[in-house]
Amino acid sequence: MSKHRLIAAALLAATVAALVGVSTAGGARHATTISVMAVWTGAEQKSFEAVLAGFQKTNSGVKVKYTSGGDQMPTVLATAVQGGNPPDVAILAQPGLMKDFAKKGALKPLSFVTSTLKANFAPVWSQLGQVNGKQYGVIWKGANKSTVWYNVPAFKAAGVKPPANWPALIKAASTLKASGTNPYSIGGADGWTLTDLFENIYLRSAGPAKYDQLSTHKIKWTDPSVKTALKYMAQIIGNSGDIAGGTSGALQLDFPTSVSQVFASPSKAAMVFEGDFVAGVITSSTKAKPVSGFNVFGFPAIGKSGTVVVGGGDTAVMFKDNPATRALIKYLASPEAGTIWAKRGGFSSPNKKVPASAYPDPITRVTATALAKAPVFRFDMSDLQPASFGGTVGQGEFKIFQDFLKNPKNVNGIAASLESSAAKAYAKGK
Repeated sequence: MSKHRLIAAALLAATVAALVGVSTAGGARHATTISVMAVWTGAEQKSFEAVLAGFQKTNSGVKVKYTSGGDQMPTVLATAVQGGNPPDVAILAQPGLMKDFAKKGALKPLSFVTSTLKANFAPVWSQLGQVNGKQYGVIWKGANKSTVWYNVPAFKAAGVKPPANWPALIKAASTLKASGTNPYSIGGADGWTLTDLFENIYLRSAGPAKYDQLSTHKIKWTDPSVKTALKYMAQIIGNSGDIAGGTSGALQLDFPTSVSQVFASPSKAAMVFEGDFVAGVITSSTKAKPVSGFNVFGFPAIGKSGTVVVGGGDTAVMFKDNPATRALIKYLASPEAGTIWAKRGGFSSPNKKVPASAYPDPITRVTATALAKAPVFRFDMSDLQPASFGGTVGQGEFKIFQDFLKNPKNVNGIAASLESSAAKAYAKGK
């Protein structure tokens, strides 16, 4: 799971190339170009391009052309599919989007990779790539989204320790503010950061059973459990003075900047709520060092929730079936592909054959292995929803949670708006 800056849909025009014969066993017989689209920009794009370079070394006759779809990817990709001009392979941040395309008959099944998945992944990850029991996706990049990243010197200066539970978090925020440091940095310009915050709170306050029901719209977004979680969330976003740049500043702040400003010198905030991919942004955009400059703690428990993890994942799907695209899908399911990005940081692989030693520092090793060790794991809820509700910029959850950031007192109104939007999206998908 990461989704970043918007790009023009016109970039899509460059993604499709002609395909010719290729041998996946001994490399390419003829020059072949395949197009790949994913959400990644910046440091994440560079890391993914390093992964693709590894594939091209193994398949010397294949050239891969990468295009970033940014946060607009669901819209850009849907337009491309409708126009009959999709990329050969796409990496989707939302399983819900994969299901949408599979139901429309736009995706090619991946039966050729099932044995590889069985050997390299736990069953839960294979199942997340299935629609009606048929394999359509390979979740090759995972994310532990139940992490809070903090500025170590700021915590030390305030005499604050990483909080283990919700009351301790609220108390730590108050102490940090009194010491002259804004407690939180929030990238509200990217609505998905707000859905991630809500989902961590909801899983802990409502429990995994309710989480599953809300994920599939078996209960309404006006359910009391949703309103309780929104009230918890308001304790974080409700005081503009606790947020770097205030509410208005947060609404204009993208995810990468929300991270870098915590670890810049001087820092503008003490902590940021987001997934393990934060480490890649820190190391690529600041001079902060692991342990002495930045560190991480698990999202605080609420009540008796214990240790639970919300996670994300990026799913490789195939729009065109040929030897070259099959070779790329198999490569992404291999430990070799995961190891390349793991060594660069900001990455967690659900591939159990990627060695812990591949991760560049003790912090990353902890966050990367926590996905497998968590007694309760749930996939990012917004990514499981129909894309029009859970994964499209300017509408659905992204916009409504931005509205909540503007007015955290409007719990009932936000719950009603979420339910209205969800009901329309699910009705459309039937």
